[in-house]
Formats: sequence, structure tokens, C-alpha cells
Amino acid sequence: MNILILGASGFVGGHLSRALLAEGHAVTGIGTSRNPVLASHEDFIWISADTTRPGPWQAAVPRADVIVNLAGRTIFKRWSRSYKKQLYDSRILTTRNLVAGLPPDSKAVFFSTSAAGYYGFRGDEVVTEDAAAGDDFLAATSVDWENEARLAARKGARVVLMRFGIVLAADGGALGKMAPAFKLFAGGPLGTGRQWFPWIHMADIIGAIGFLVDRDDLDGPFNFTAPEPVRNGRFAKLLGQVLKRPAVMPAPAFAIRLIMGEMGGALLNGQRAVPDRLKQAGYRFRFPDAGQALSDLYGRGD
Repeated sequence: MNILILGASGFVGGHLSRALLAEGHAVTGIGTSRNPVLASHEDFIWISADTTRPGPWQAAVPRADVIVNLAGRTIFKRWSRSYKKQLYDSRILTTRNLVAGLPPDSKAVFFSTSAAGYYGFRGDEVVTEDAAAGDDFLAATSVDWENEARLAARKGARVVLMRFGIVLAADGGALGKMAPAFKLFAGGPLGTGRQWFPWIHMADIIGAIGFLVDRDDLDGPFNFTAPEPVRNGRFAKLLGQVLKRPAVMPAPAFAIRLIMGEMGGALLNGQRAVPDRLKQAGYRFRFPDAGQALSDLYGRGD
């Protein structure tokens, strides 16, 4: 298949691109990087572009059998007013331009990222895909993001909305920021540690995308989260165990809010999101348990 990935040089995009190339697919990646790692692969085409603007990059859209939209500025930094605009525009404008590039009779499968943050802060409520959206900045951005993606259905595409939890891999993402502190004996929970931590192993991100590509009877929102969410304190303890380090140095809530501002509030809250629709459809998670997932990622002492 011909697969188009926006954000292909990013954390998830890089892993997904390598997996698809290994399976023999042709991958076209689009992003802002000028020197992507996979540029030398014979089945990989790279297009450097600012996808928040219409441009020649849109000519690649009609050729794709599968489109995976992973583009968007990272949320893991302080949200100033100007940076919140960048967070929003990088998601909404890119998705709008991507849909505009679809032909009117598209047969593509159109995957668009969203986030478990769609649901806002729900305490201990078990959150499935049927739950209503929240009303904070991340939730409002996710709602608008999904609404832009849904417009691809008007052009014939099958639209799958991926509400990502916190994606786990040893080479970046949240673990890339957490693990170094633990290795220096300075790791621990965030705040009280009682907030829910909706996580998913990178292998299940890739596995669930492949599963849904083959299921032309499925569309709409899916929680890309493991079936067994844990509280942040429990996750920190498990991470400490696999790294053979204590998890006894909590980051005080006031300090997190002071340093990270509004983003700090998001870190101190969470969603008990579960992948109800993936499970009902028959997807079998490779890593349903957080301890198992972390042992896979760090079990060799990485």
C-alpha cells in the first residue's frame, strides 16, 4: 500500500514509518524536518513542508491508500499564549489542508490523531469513547481537531479518530523525560500521584493502526489507550522497579504548576480512559499491563 504520514519524523511517526517499511509498504512522509533519518530508504519519500499552509505537498494526498495525520507541536512545554496558538494551529490548519487535498471520490483510510485529553478531567470515572468532551484547552482543541478530520468523510474517506493516551517507548516521549530522573535517583510521582495515567505501548499504537486499516466496517473515535490504566503513583513505582531505582521523590504540585503553568495542570490530572471500541472489535493488546510494558522497554537495562 501507499501510506502517507504527516509528522513522519516525529516520535510516533518515526516508529510507525519504520514498521510499515519493514512490512513492505511504500511510505511518504511530510514534516518540517529537512534531514529525516529514513530518507535513504528506497521505499521512503520525504517532503519537507509547513503543513499549516496549503502547498505542493498536497499533491501527495490523492495517491495515498492510507493517510495517518500525526502532525502537531508537542504539548510537553510551557503553554504561553503564543505557544497555545501554535499548538492549536499546527493541528487544526494541518488537518484542514489535508482534507482539502483529498479527491472528491477518495477511498482512503484517514487516520487523524486526537487525545485522551478530549474528555477533560474526569476523576475516577471510567471513560469510554461514548463520554462527552471536556471544556479545558486540550479538550476544546481535540474537539475542533476531530471535527476538521470528520470532514474527510464527505469526500468518501473512512475516518478513524485516534484518541492517544501517553505513548510509551524507550527512546522519547514521556518516558524520555521521566526515565533520566529515575536513573539519577530523583524519580517519583507527580503531585499526589493519584491522578489516572492513560498509557499505551508504542507496539500497540502500531498494531491498532494496522488492525483498523483491515477493518473497513470500523470508523469514528477509538481510545488508543491500554485496557488497564494505572494511577500516576503506581506507574512511577513500576518504572522505578524496572530501572532498579526508588520512586520516592514526588514532584510537588505547586512546583509543577509554577514551572509548567497550564500544562502543569494537565499533568496533575488525567483520564481513566479505556479502549472499549478496540476491545469490542477484537483487537488483542500486546501489552495490556503497565509493568509488562515497562519490562519490555527497559528489561535489558536500557
